[in-house]
Amino acid sequence: MPDLTPTDPAPGEDLPLEAAVAIHLGDAVRLRQPLRYLKTADPMPMLRPPDLVDPGEVGRVVEIRALQLRAIRFRRGTFLINLSDLEPASTDG
Repeated sequence: MPDLTPTDPAPGEDLPLEAAVAIHLGDAVRLRQPLRYLKTADPMPMLRPPDLVDPGEVGRVVEIRALQLRAIRFRRGTFLINLSDLEPASTDG
């Protein structure tokens, strides 16, 4: 009978996203890569062009949504972005 006990990942295996990066309410974040489009965090979301967020622009987490989504406030709006597309950013000038 196979052993079904959970094990730690072997060297070289990826950790789950939650273990790798913890992004909480109020954290400063930036995009890991340019996105194909942005989805607004409005009550009725709309798709917007990706050039509303400049490369390297720092935003703040203002809301935690289901399914690994975070509402991030940038200079030109608040957008819903998946955790896999975000990385922590330092706010030091």
